[in-house]
Amino acid sequence: MGTNRLNSTTELKLKANDIRQDLIHMLLAAKSGHSAGPLGMTDIFTALYFHTASHDAKKPRWEERDRIILSNGHIAPILYATLAHAGYFDKSLLSTLRKLDSPLQGHPHMGSLPGIETSSGPLGQGLSQACGMALAARMDKRQRVYWVLMGDGEQQEGQCWEAFMLAAKYRLGNIIAITDRNLIQIDGTTENVMPLEPLADKYKSFGWRVVEIDGNDMNAVVSALDEARAHALANAESAPTMIIADTLPGKGVSFMEGKYQWHGKTPNADEAAIALKELQDARAKINADQ
Repeated sequence: MGTNRLNSTTELKLKANDIRQDLIHMLLAAKSGHSAGPLGMTDIFTALYFHTASHDAKKPRWEERDRIILSNGHIAPILYATLAHAGYFDKSLLSTLRKLDSPLQGHPHMGSLPGIETSSGPLGQGLSQACGMALAARMDKRQRVYWVLMGDGEQQEGQCWEAFMLAAKYRLGNIIAITDRNLIQIDGTTENVMPLEPLADKYKSFGWRVVEIDGNDMNAVVSALDEARAHALANAESAPTMIIADTLPGKGVSFMEGKYQWHGKTPNADEAAIALKELQDARAKINADQ
């Protein structure tokens, strides 16, 4: 199953907190990049890599691994931080985010680091990539799970909806998409820029199973991911699954939470110090609540 698997909610919360602290250090060092989305999606990534998904950092090209595809590639810092914590590469590399000649590019690049399954940059491509992989695996008579991490803003593009139709038509039940429903994008809120609601009803009308969760409630996240994976393995030729994860952008850092202005902005030294203090206090509370 997963490398460094964590089974208790407390362990997962502590790991998520550690990853959030690393995100702040990375973004401060880079002085460019995205803050709100990575912090909001940390609980999802932590549960996926440290509890639910089948993968092995010591064998990153293991043929039967789950494929984890990041479609909204601008939240790459959370992918990099999680991969480093999972043992795919040394954590010392995290401080090179977006630096010249660093493998930690602004968007993930397949081949630059172990554990990265696809290259991204232009939004809206991840689900289409997963559909191609899943269809190829079916032809090869291989059974594996395909996770697609998507932003809500990218679903204002037609490419996504073509892929939603294709996945349902070919009954790619081993695809599990997770939409980061944080309601923000670089220019404002999604519902002001280009409304997406009623989003769950739209997925259902396109032939998808839909599960809605609080994406920052670790218990809810683990339960939904585990159920979705079990369903995908048992029903590989059925409706694909969409998990709508309601997340708080900037989660864990009070002055970032819920603010679209932090979509593509990084903290300065003073802001980073405040953020780290808040996260360290939150970590102490997790320990105290055990």
